[in-house]
Amino acid sequence: MKMLGIAFTLFFTGHVLAQTVATVGGQKITAEEFKRRLDDVNKQAMNPPSKEQYLEDLVRFKIGVQEAEKIKLQNDPLVKERFEQVLYNSLLEKQLGSKVEQIKITDAEMKDFYKKNPELRLAHILIDIKPDATTAERDAAKKRALEILDDVKKSKRPFEELVKLYSDDVATKEMGGDIGYQSRVTLVPMIYDQAMRMRIGEVRGLVETKYGFHILKLIDHRSYDLADKRQIRAALFDDKRAKIFNDYFDKLKKQYKIEINKEALKALK
Repeated sequence: MKMLGIAFTLFFTGHVLAQTVATVGGQKITAEEFKRRLDDVNKQAMNPPSKEQYLEDLVRFKIGVQEAEKIKLQNDPLVKERFEQVLYNSLLEKQLGSKVEQIKITDAEMKDFYKKNPELRLAHILIDIKPDATTAERDAAKKRALEILDDVKKSKRPFEELVKLYSDDVATKEMGGDIGYQSRVTLVPMIYDQAMRMRIGEVRGLVETKYGFHILKLIDHRSYDLADKRQIRAALFDDKRAKIFNDYFDKLKKQYKIEINKEALKALK
């Protein structure tokens, strides 16, 4: 009797889910589709809609999709681009999602990662370059930066005083150019890489970024015990996830003919 009861329940449930809840322009909304969509909404919504409210939303959605197809929005270049992005994201989720979910990070890995990627405290003098600077303006800024660097190296005045005298960085100028502790994630790569080659107290330059020319002073390396563990874990997670993605696409790229026009790439500004 119990087995018959279970069988009847399954039959009844299947029958209900196969029913049509609404028809919009000849397109049926089955109870199964409606329930699946509503369940997804309820998992995320702080104030879930009633069945009647959500049905109205779904009817509007179906009307909207059909109207879009009528005016052939599916052929619009921007829509195609967005659809391609959805396809790409769906591929990554399907092929790599489970591998990313299985990433494990140990304390030992975090400590080892931090040895190679410590948080650094820096001060800098910035000689800025406008985003739309001409070649002549850029050359003039570099000439000025080299003159300042030469003066900084010869001067016996504290670096903090020279920052106030020369730096174009208004945000840090009154703090002696101190930008605080920064990680590889928060610093411009060229600056971080240069700082990693410096000794505490050392001054170096020039480092060019999109902001201009920098003269750097390394103030300190933060110890692992005082470092932001959440940021370390997140950075290490990103590294492991990137490896999964890189391995996947390295294999895929072997199946496709890829041609790069370096001259065209170089010509772009």
